[in-house]
Formats: sequence, C-alpha cells, structure tokens
Amino acid sequence: MDQFPGKAKWATLVEEIPELVTSIKQAAQLTGLTEDTIRYYEKIGLLPYADRKKNGHRIYSREQIQGIIFLTRLKATGMTLEEMKHFREMTNAGDESIPARLSILEEHKQKIQSEIARLSDIQTIIEFKIDHFREIFQHPNSNDMLCEEASKKEI
Repeated sequence: MDQFPGKAKWATLVEEIPELVTSIKQAAQLTGLTEDTIRYYEKIGLLPYADRKKNGHRIYSREQIQGIIFLTRLKATGMTLEEMKHFREMTNAGDESIPARLSILEEHKQKIQSEIARLSDIQTIIEFKIDHFREIFQHPNSNDMLCEEASKKEI
C-alpha cells in the first residue's frame, strides 16, 4: 500500500495543469472558481496577486493553480476563508511553519472525519425511512407494524 494514498490522485490532477496558465478564464476553468471569486480572493489576500503580462492580463504558474485548487478543497470541507488565509500566510513563512501547518491539517481532517460520521448516521436514518415508505407503498393495505409498535410505546 502506498505510504501516501492521496499522492496518486493529486499527481493525476497536477498532470492536467499546464506549466503556465495564461488567463484568469483558464485559471477559473482549472480550479472550478469563477473569475470574480479569484479576483476577490486576491483582493482579500487569500491568494497572492497573479503575475501580469505586458498587456495586464494575469498569468499563473502550475504551483499557483495547485495552491488555488488546494484552497478550494479546504473551503469545500468547511474551512473558513480566514482560516485558509492564515494557512496560506504560514505557507509563505517557509519550512519552519510546517509543524504548525501539519497540526492545522490534522485538526481539520479530524473535523472532516467527525462530519462524515455524523452524515453517515443521518444517511442511515434516511435509508431506514425510505425503506419504510417503500414497504408502505408496496403493501398499502397491510398493517404498519412499525407504526403500531411506536404508538404503543408512546402510550
């Protein structure tokens, strides 16, 4: 088993990113963000300002696009913009911030795992109700034993 299970998935994603992204439109397509969101993230300091061509158009390196994609994953899992900004600032601080960044990501991973467990519990209850309603739909004239049992307990 691979020591880093997410490495292959990340490598595949990175392979699809050109070495140089020559427009904000292309950056938006690659990251799944809108052009306005990229501009906003630059404005609030979540993303560094992109380099510019002579005509003023943005230009992004593969590493910048990778960073944006990583931030979108953090956001999708509930990390706030302020937390992401702090994480990015620590990244800019260099390798001495690796222990702190590791700690932040481990804590965030734990939050994600807790949320997955919570959602899994909810999914189990919803699946039960779906099965219950299908049973009622398929056998409308039968006694609903589950409801009868629940009613008896309530009394």
